[in-house]
Amino acid sequence: MSTPARAPGTPARGGGGLWWESAKMAFGALRANKLRSFLTLLGNIIGVTFVIAILAVTQGMTKYVSEKVVDQGSNVFWVDKFGMVNSWDLWLERSKRKDLSMEDLAAIQRDGTNFGDVGAARQRSARVKHRNRTLPGIGIIGVSEGHPEAMKYPLLGGRHLAAADVERRHAVAVIGFDVYKDLFPGEDPVGKELRIGNATYTVVGYVEQKGSVLGESQDNFVAIPLTTYEKQYGREDDLRLSLQALDPEHYNLAQDEARALLRTHRKVPPGKPDDFEIMTSEMFMQLYNNFTGGAYMVMIFLAGISLVVGGIVIMNIMLVSVTERTREIGIRKSIGARRGDILRQFLLEAVVLGMLGGALGVVFGAGLAMLVKAMTPLPATILPWMVALGLSVASGVGLFFGIWPAMKAARLDPIVALRFE
Repeated sequence: MSTPARAPGTPARGGGGLWWESAKMAFGALRANKLRSFLTLLGNIIGVTFVIAILAVTQGMTKYVSEKVVDQGSNVFWVDKFGMVNSWDLWLERSKRKDLSMEDLAAIQRDGTNFGDVGAARQRSARVKHRNRTLPGIGIIGVSEGHPEAMKYPLLGGRHLAAADVERRHAVAVIGFDVYKDLFPGEDPVGKELRIGNATYTVVGYVEQKGSVLGESQDNFVAIPLTTYEKQYGREDDLRLSLQALDPEHYNLAQDEARALLRTHRKVPPGKPDDFEIMTSEMFMQLYNNFTGGAYMVMIFLAGISLVVGGIVIMNIMLVSVTERTREIGIRKSIGARRGDILRQFLLEAVVLGMLGGALGVVFGAGLAMLVKAMTPLPATILPWMVALGLSVASGVGLFFGIWPAMKAARLDPIVALRFE
């Protein structure tokens, strides 16, 4: 028995042929109304553009903060009087605490068993001068011997501060790259003198460029021995201890031991809270995530509104398309097209609209993220999952908002549709 010939305009039944025919008809309908199709894409384009740009900048910032801010040194943590303060009341409360001292550091050095390098530092800003060149607002850092962070930056020339410099209060300094570039352009600074405030120091070393964090340079500093710092400025500036665990396995043990040793030395009664704060890289990362999380969600919400608006536009345009093509649908049904064929075609049209908008949005979003990266201190990173997410969300919006127009088209009575003018 022979199979009846398929009527023109009716998709082939079975397997991929049915979907392929529906897809071809969907693309044909979109090509026939190019301007309307493009205008329909605008909502999705705008929404996906901002989703991709926001994700790219956020991921870039997270990676950047992790590398530049959190990575302060292997297995290092810090102890100071204030910790991370997020309110005025908390600052007032912690300002009443007893200052940390070099005796606290000595107790850890003497009795600690889970530490590698340990050290302390004080810091303030001051004017630095060499001959007729002056730099205001340079970070002056007084560091002790054994400071785990002071020795980790590669030198361009000279040497790091030594234990003898701290013990004998030598007036020597190691300068950051920006200070070297601005005060000693085209010359070797080692052995040259510079003035910090009213005191004269001899440069013994200068370090490689470290770059900036969110537009703020990490190279505008001068490091001097802590004892020399205290001779010039006194001990009013807060002391921060930097402690390095022996290895990653001892990291938590080192924190517990530091807490116990400091509580004992500072005579904190049992049951009373610490009168100092221990800070880790993880805490800084958590603070960053908390700071950016709210803003990130608001921006994604606004981009989501654009996607919803784009979906509503797709639905309205598809409803208009159903009305305009009512007679076409009637003819197709009269020659053998089923409800599923009509439903599939209109759903595919909606998905294709969404996906095209998503693809253009990914391109524009990546371009916007790279523009932000080029014109601002904000970093940006495009990852494959962002592209997949943008296309999936845009296609899902098209599918969701295309269901009602597709169902309306599929339910048309062929007799009524053929009478439509």
